[in-house]
Amino acid sequence: MDKLEKAGWKTIKIKGLHQESVPEAITTEFPLTLMLDGHEFATIVCSPSELEDLTIGFLASEGIIRKADEIKELQVDMYTGFAHISLHQPVQPQQFDHSSRFIGSCCGKSRQFYFKSDVRVAKTVTSKLEIKVSECIMLMEDLLDSSLEFQKTGGVHSAALATSDGLLYTRSDIGRHNALDKVFGSMLRGRISAKEKLVVFSGRISSEVLLKISKMGIGLILSKSAVTDLAVQLANDLGITVIGFTRGDRMNIYTHSHRVVDLHPDLQTD
Repeated sequence: MDKLEKAGWKTIKIKGLHQESVPEAITTEFPLTLMLDGHEFATIVCSPSELEDLTIGFLASEGIIRKADEIKELQVDMYTGFAHISLHQPVQPQQFDHSSRFIGSCCGKSRQFYFKSDVRVAKTVTSKLEIKVSECIMLMEDLLDSSLEFQKTGGVHSAALATSDGLLYTRSDIGRHNALDKVFGSMLRGRISAKEKLVVFSGRISSEVLLKISKMGIGLILSKSAVTDLAVQLANDLGITVIGFTRGDRMNIYTHSHRVVDLHPDLQTD
């Protein structure tokens, strides 16, 4: 069941005057309910892959844990759609206003309640990462080439942890926030340092996305999509370089351009 798409859905395709019925791969949507120390914590609508990474990354993003080894036991039951988590130091359900939440895969208001945990976990980033424009272009091309699920279905977002030399690993999900949580969870499980790392991302950089990058300790996010005004304001305050609209040989640098080392000196903004 660990697949991001289902093959063979009978689909009628129309192009101009031509009509045909063909089997098509479509994106899988899967509800995963997190049971934290026996209490319902959240239900995440996601893609059914790397669910342990997703669970760990989500708990870290919400401020419940800081390290993977704070989890005593984690079991994911794909058949029932439950992840059972126990912590070495159990969290009381009333301690955080998190329980019985539905977290959709869509953008925007499905996660409008992130603020409480962000106050505790978001941090200023002091990364000394340096990167060239050509390396940014290469990394985005590599991300798009690596996302086989997107090429098959067009229905998932992708995020990758990278250095300036290349991608380290890629995670995909129907939710762009989930893709980032999977990257975060994998970092925590593998004890991978955020030092001189960046995130390459297919989705829009919203304030929520930017805050996740802050919690990961990442100094640069590179996206092929747009940014929001609140995201760039937060990035400017938190020391994070934001690059959007990375497509072909184009890209827009919004904040902390000093990490892009081959910019013309007159264009450096900080």
